[in-house]
Amino acid sequence: MVWTRDNLRDRQRVVHWDVFRAHVDNGMERVLDMYSAGEQRIYNSYNLKRVGLSQKAFQDGNFSLVIKDVTMNDKGLYSCNLHHLYCHLYETVRVQLNVTKSRRKEQRYWDGQKAVYVVLLGSTVVLPCINRRNVWTDWSNEEEDQQVVHWDRQSPGIYHDRADRLVDLYASGEQRSYGPSFLRKKMNISNQAFSEGDFSLTISDLQVTDQGLYSCHLHHHYCGLHERRQFQVTVEPPVIRATVPAKALPSADKDANKGESPRVINVVLPDHRQHFLLPLGFVLTAFLLLAFVVLVIILITRRRRVTEIYSLESTRSNRSRSCSDEFEMDVAEASLPIREPDDRLGEPKATQHHLVFERMNQHLHFLWCDLKTLRTTC
Repeated sequence: MVWTRDNLRDRQRVVHWDVFRAHVDNGMERVLDMYSAGEQRIYNSYNLKRVGLSQKAFQDGNFSLVIKDVTMNDKGLYSCNLHHLYCHLYETVRVQLNVTKSRRKEQRYWDGQKAVYVVLLGSTVVLPCINRRNVWTDWSNEEEDQQVVHWDRQSPGIYHDRADRLVDLYASGEQRSYGPSFLRKKMNISNQAFSEGDFSLTISDLQVTDQGLYSCHLHHHYCGLHERRQFQVTVEPPVIRATVPAKALPSADKDANKGESPRVINVVLPDHRQHFLLPLGFVLTAFLLLAFVVLVIILITRRRRVTEIYSLESTRSNRSRSCSDEFEMDVAEASLPIREPDDRLGEPKATQHHLVFERMNQHLHFLWCDLKTLRTTC
């Protein structure tokens, strides 16, 4: 409602006085109300013709409460409350009133939060509440000049105190544009802005030179209010996209077809190098994995064979030793009668028999060992 125009004479201003008494159960009590039209309302009949405000309070801005014939029941914390419903304003003034029977104890001082009045019993006291701002006094007849909105533009690299004024709009509907004529034609505000509460700025034919920081200022001189909103505008060139012309319908005229320009068809082919390298990579990976598996199998098989050969050789060596010992014992026993002296053959013949037996022993030894080995393996 503050930023819209109305034709109300009364701006819905009201002042009311309250008192808080600590020694009473319901401590807060309304003393009186007064509207800007001059009407007063006193809530307690005991205060009639004893408590009141000046009839020119809203003209003078003096809302002080006058209490006649002060009694002990009048002491307490008084508050003067100013309400401006149109401007959404609220102000409060507090005064502490104490009553004494000794004239020497009368005094007025500030306790850091509120004014304190110590008055004589039976006297008259004026509790101050003064506010002479225009918003609380009678408003000017030139009400239409109290509300105004204006737009400014701050170009890139320009300080805010050198911003360009674009347009002003008053509550009466008067609009003032600034700058060159072409600029005034492309920027404007709706004439119904104050009736609708919409103060948007319209910019037509937007160009790169229009970019900058735009500020909207709302002033309400009557209510003493000021609001500001800012908008950063950036203009970029349009993006040009390639357009494909529409295909022409085939013409029935054969001569026209002869002069027709050749058509161009864009075909996107895949990259052959990437298309070939991708399967090749899979093949090489599979081949390396297979080679690794075969190599592991070969190593394991070879290790097992070496272990078996080593164990077989050790077994053969042990058995050959045992076979040789047994065979030597048998041969020794068998050769004992042969080595007896033969008187008929003489010494040279015995030597020949001995050599023959030794060769036989060797052949039998190897044969015996081979038989033992075959029996063990089987």
